[in-house]
Amino acid sequence: VQLVESGGGLVQPGGSLRLSCAASGFTFSSYDMSWYRQAPGKERELVASISSVGYRTNYAEFVKGRFTISRDNAKNTVYLQMNSLKPEDTAVYYCKTNSGFWGQGTQVTVSS
Repeated sequence: VQLVESGGGLVQPGGSLRLSCAASGFTFSSYDMSWYRQAPGKERELVASISSVGYRTNYAEFVKGRFTISRDNAKNTVYLQMNSLKPEDTAVYYCKTNSGFWGQGTQVTVSS
């Protein structure tokens, strides 16, 4: 199983980023997927999740209306579109399967 996140970087407050998580080594379309994040000195927290075929999504309150999770099962990839970014969104973002596998993370820094 391999999960590789990409798309992180430095962005100004109010800006946007799109994270990607490319999956391999398992039947991607059979698994729910999630994005988590961990800021320095804080616990890792759930950001958003999506069902195996994309019909159901869930979001943490602190990203509702700003972030959108989606997936492309033909490309074995899950995405996180992040808009209206705030400094408090600064964290390492991880994707995770509902079977417990994690990616290595991608850093998102929101700063002017």
